[in-house]
Amino acid sequence: MPGDSTRMSSYARSVMSVFLKDWRSELRTRYAMNALLMFVVTTIAIVLFSLGSEGAPSDALSGMLWTVIFFSAMSGLSRTFVMEEERGTTFTLQLLAPPSAVFFGKLLFNLVLVLGLNAVTILLYLALITGFVIQTLSIFLVAVLLGSLGFAAAATVIAAIIARANTRGTLYPVLSFPVLLPLLLTVINATRLASEGAYFQEAYGEFQILISYIVVVVVVSSMLFEYIWKD
Repeated sequence: MPGDSTRMSSYARSVMSVFLKDWRSELRTRYAMNALLMFVVTTIAIVLFSLGSEGAPSDALSGMLWTVIFFSAMSGLSRTFVMEEERGTTFTLQLLAPPSAVFFGKLLFNLVLVLGLNAVTILLYLALITGFVIQTLSIFLVAVLLGSLGFAAAATVIAAIIARANTRGTLYPVLSFPVLLPLLLTVINATRLASEGAYFQEAYGEFQILISYIVVVVVVSSMLFEYIWKD
């Protein structure tokens, strides 16, 4: 139907407009980029100094990697909706774009940030932590991709929930941890399998959990976002 295609095209433009607005704003201020980069460098340096010359099992090193990613993401992604409140642009955005377009535009922006964060973190981690070696690259890449999407989806809706709270700086990690805990445990296990050289089929269970988590979070968040966004 011509009308349906026109509405879909308009909706896609709204999503991209929200994404491009946030991306241009981030390129001007570089707040999230700088916060993420500084936290990554600091935490990896602490891990490196803590380990020293001693080795660590693969499951511990996998857990450390995703711990670095989790706390680094918490330092930058919380401002997804906070900056709209601080600049007073929330009402304008509510008038110009449908709630779901705002959600998916912010989700796309967070996904780009998380993928960039993970790429930098993983490269530094592999270069500096000599005991951490990926033997099954396919498992690791799928785990990172699905984990990044899960992180971005959960971070987006949580950022919308805490945007108007007075204690949003402390509230964000408190709310994020229980929501992201199943995701963290699953990606840590998948990373451990990748570092131990497991076959790709052995990680099917982890991938199914990650895909189910992403579907549930995205669908529920998109359904509830209108009430969160306009209340």
